[in-house]
Amino acid sequence: MKVLIVDDEPLARQRLVRFLETMPQVLTILEAENGLVAINQVTRHQPDLLLLDIRMPEMDGLQVAAHLSQLVEPPAIIFCSAFEEHALEAIKVQAIDYLLKPVRLSELEQAISRAKKINRVQASQLVAAESEGGIRSHLSIHSHRGIELVSLEAVVFFRAEQKYIQVMTAEHEYLIDEPLKKLEDEFHHGFVRVHRNALVAKKAIERLDKDSEGQTQLWLRGVATPLVVSRRHLAQVKKVIKHL
Repeated sequence: MKVLIVDDEPLARQRLVRFLETMPQVLTILEAENGLVAINQVTRHQPDLLLLDIRMPEMDGLQVAAHLSQLVEPPAIIFCSAFEEHALEAIKVQAIDYLLKPVRLSELEQAISRAKKINRVQASQLVAAESEGGIRSHLSIHSHRGIELVSLEAVVFFRAEQKYIQVMTAEHEYLIDEPLKKLEDEFHHGFVRVHRNALVAKKAIERLDKDSEGQTQLWLRGVATPLVVSRRHLAQVKKVIKHL
């Protein structure tokens, strides 16, 4: 068995390493100090099991689990947390165990024996739990390299293109299949609707002007072509610009 320990506290990782070293079924032990590193480690090493902290900077354990649930064969996950109420509220799936810190060897052994892979139903519940705890800091995007994580801070706009949503950053273009309305509801603090098919990052807005046909267009930093602003959403866009 290959196990990945994900925790921002070095002492907590060291404790789990010592325990795992006593288990003959554990052949490889990997470590990650945060959720972003964990995603990369999973893509690179394909561990069988994650011992996953819940509260971590940048990307918490629930976000990591939600990202990994999109894999065809996600690793088993055991959550480790110092906060009993938080763990009990967030983790509602019996097949996923949680351990309270400081983790005990006997509890870890029992949890590993019970660990199950995340299925699609569990994945949807994890995403729901994540949304209750706060908006995502990153988007999971499938590519030929596996799962790519795109920071929300890097996104300039979302635009509906037929059955998919175009995610544009200053450097790359991606496609996801999430509804635009869902993205608007989740990221409304940082994005504004400019058209029925487009959301733009407020911080990326440069200026408004009109084209030769009198249509209002919005210029964004890092994007060579402006986006059309519909009459329905023009007032809201002007209000946002006023407060930038």
